[in-house]
Amino acid sequence: MDTMTGTTRPAPGTTALDPALAARLKRSADGLVPAIAQQYDTGEVLMLGWMDDEALHRTLTTGRCTYWSRSRQEYWVKGDTSGHFQHVKSVALDCDGDTLLVKVDQVGAACHTGDRTCFDADVLPLGQ
Repeated sequence: MDTMTGTTRPAPGTTALDPALAARLKRSADGLVPAIAQQYDTGEVLMLGWMDDEALHRTLTTGRCTYWSRSRQEYWVKGDTSGHFQHVKSVALDCDGDTLLVKVDQVGAACHTGDRTCFDADVLPLGQ
């Protein structure tokens, strides 16, 4: 199947992602790395998505966040269906190589519920 359609995930090391960068990634058992999206100018944490090598390559080369949907088993570009785009300002790999921080300029809501962030609606009480 064509990987550009989002219906097949290529194996690590078989995408156009720089091999030196790919070698630094510590992926989960299913080949994914968590990617935290953060508003670049305010520091607001927007959402958590998942990237494999191909999604990271697409994010780095297009300037738009591409994620792997674990539920739908396909790639998705933030904003393609909702109009709520994430324009990438920078991508950083954490010290362990197992998490990405993607600083973005978020247009509209980041959460699929329509909230600005995925962390607005359910703040847990402390001290209980």
